[in-house]
Amino acid sequence: MAVKIRLRRVGAKKAPFYRIVVADSRFPRDGRFIEEIGYYNPMTDPSDVKVDAEKAKKWIANGAQPTDTVRTLLKKQGVL
Repeated sequence: MAVKIRLRRVGAKKAPFYRIVVADSRFPRDGRFIEEIGYYNPMTDPSDVKVDAEKAKKWIANGAQPTDTVRTLLKKQGVL
């Protein structure tokens, strides 16, 4: 099972809001996921990001691969 840490869009049209989730890479972007570990709101200035660092580190240690965007967000939060 290829597990990824990625963004799941839940915002309205032209008002994006994303949840940072751990999901099997075979499922759709907004489909089934394993665990929610944070959120990202790009509409505020500056962008609002909240990540549960403990859960993120646990999943990365277990082999989950963050996407490029999530990797950038995790670096800004000091998780990676």
